[in-house]
Amino acid sequence: MLYFTYTSRLAPELIADVAPEAAFKFIAHIPEHGVRFPINADGWQGGLPTAVPDPSSTVWGVVYDVPKGNIDAIEAIEAQEKRIRTEVETMDRMGQRHQVVTFLCREGGKDTAPSAEYLEFMLAGSQHWDLPIGWIMGLKQALASVT
Repeated sequence: MLYFTYTSRLAPELIADVAPEAAFKFIAHIPEHGVRFPINADGWQGGLPTAVPDPSSTVWGVVYDVPKGNIDAIEAIEAQEKRIRTEVETMDRMGQRHQVVTFLCREGGKDTAPSAEYLEFMLAGSQHWDLPIGWIMGLKQALASVT
């Protein structure tokens, strides 16, 4: 399964905890989508992210190749964070399109203040993979607003 993540699983140690056999494939983005924080999940102080349609934004992340033996663990952690499996089209840095699996929250909940701890994982992973500076600066601004 090609798995696109823009969540805490950007951080290499968190993807390794859930799917130790997952292999990084490439950096990608979901065009015309933005991030909101409407999810209240147990264990986190603050909202968790989901990608939503937004013609003025882009959601950056990475694509991992997840072997069958790790898919159930990915689906379980995403369900715990109240996101469901969805197929989307991403675009890599070379402009090639890829059909991948990601996880989105389908509930139209009200945004809450993001979880600072969760944002720290997203930021660390984004910096690790050298995602675009605009994405990283957006995460830093969000983190500054809650700390």
